[in-house]
Amino acid sequence: MFGRLEGHKVPSISPADPGSTLAPSSSSPDMDDVSSKRQATRVFKKSSPNGKITVYLGKRDFVDHISHVDPIDGVVLIDPEYVKDRKVFGHVLAAFRYGREDLDVLGLTFRKDLYLAAEQIYPQENTSQTKRPLTRLQERLIKKLGPNAYPFYFELPPHCPASVTLQPAPGDTGKPCGVDYELKAFVGETQDDKPHKRNSVRLAIRKIMYAPSKQGEQPSVEVSKEFMMSPNKLYLEASLDKELYHHGENIAVNVHIANNSNRTVKKIKVSVRQFADICLFSTAQYKCTVAETESEEGCPIGPGFTLSKVFTLTPLLANNKDKWGLALDGQLKHEDTNLASSTLVADPSQRENLGIIVQYKVKVKLCLGALGGDLVAELPFILMHPKPEEEVIPPPTPSRRVSKDVGNDVPVDANLIQLDADENNLQDHDDDIIFEDFARLRLKGGETDA
Repeated sequence: MFGRLEGHKVPSISPADPGSTLAPSSSSPDMDDVSSKRQATRVFKKSSPNGKITVYLGKRDFVDHISHVDPIDGVVLIDPEYVKDRKVFGHVLAAFRYGREDLDVLGLTFRKDLYLAAEQIYPQENTSQTKRPLTRLQERLIKKLGPNAYPFYFELPPHCPASVTLQPAPGDTGKPCGVDYELKAFVGETQDDKPHKRNSVRLAIRKIMYAPSKQGEQPSVEVSKEFMMSPNKLYLEASLDKELYHHGENIAVNVHIANNSNRTVKKIKVSVRQFADICLFSTAQYKCTVAETESEEGCPIGPGFTLSKVFTLTPLLANNKDKWGLALDGQLKHEDTNLASSTLVADPSQRENLGIIVQYKVKVKLCLGALGGDLVAELPFILMHPKPEEEVIPPPTPSRRVSKDVGNDVPVDANLIQLDADENNLQDHDDDIIFEDFARLRLKGGETDA
């Protein structure tokens, strides 16, 4: 987990309060009651090795809402005496890594940059970019950190890829293959300067997508197979109880078999398969079984017989730890992730920009023996995380004071920022901020900065 900020000097912190929570203290019972109802803002921070620049970011996961993506906004605290006449730049890079870093030789890198946005953070340029109103988070951080804090703001396009990691093989070290996002701030003369590790900050972030609120049509399929010297066919009907499943949910597969042929069904196999389309220079598809079951109950199903049965499967990463190349949701810190969520493709013409497209299908297979062959049916479905429930914000009252910039066209995340500051209170609560250090990502024997 994230370490609590210790020993970091931030303006306006009381020496009597060495912790990271910067809430105002009061002995009044009324103030204590208000403080108990108030939730502090969590802000992540990471400093350069020499401590001369520090990046503050409100969150690490940025949600793709199909029509738009959450903006990446925060501030950079700089040491003007160190920077002097140089500049501070920031960029967001989405890249697809398809080879290990230690294999990068002769200037060849096994990565493809999918998206890059860059801007000059310090000194502020007089452009339309700098005229954008500050977000509520930036207002509070600048008020807390002082005049040497400078804002940055990046907008990701709607069709940029989601964060996906390919499960490394045992013994692999370094960054795993897959699509990753990186926010970087560095000191340099020009935007094209090669950043020095001592005065640059690199932060791993994720672009994620939550499940839609409405279910689609119930998946169902009917297939049949005819045989030589057989007057009728073997029929297979399969369906799922719904189209959209959340990670960890059981998947119920309804199977109905009508054998009007002269062959015999000896066994039924049902599996969940992950399909990962690698959209690089040419599309390659990788298939991996993530859950499976088979049954001979009710078998053999001879000519003229029928069978109806429900199979239950639960695709989980815990049962697939040994499968190299399995697509997983992007990983930020030292904790287990899960199977990659399904990719929702709004515009098929943008497939090439999505890096890795993940889909899931249930496969039902009737085994008829060596001479009879198989009868197969496939049912596509969606596997994603549900959208977290938003916190209920109390209705505004006449005594509420809200920043004049709130309500402009800059989206604000209500889960991160406490907007109300009652005039009846003795102090504004804008300094209710908890700083947490960015953790480091550890990968099976290796360690990389997160």
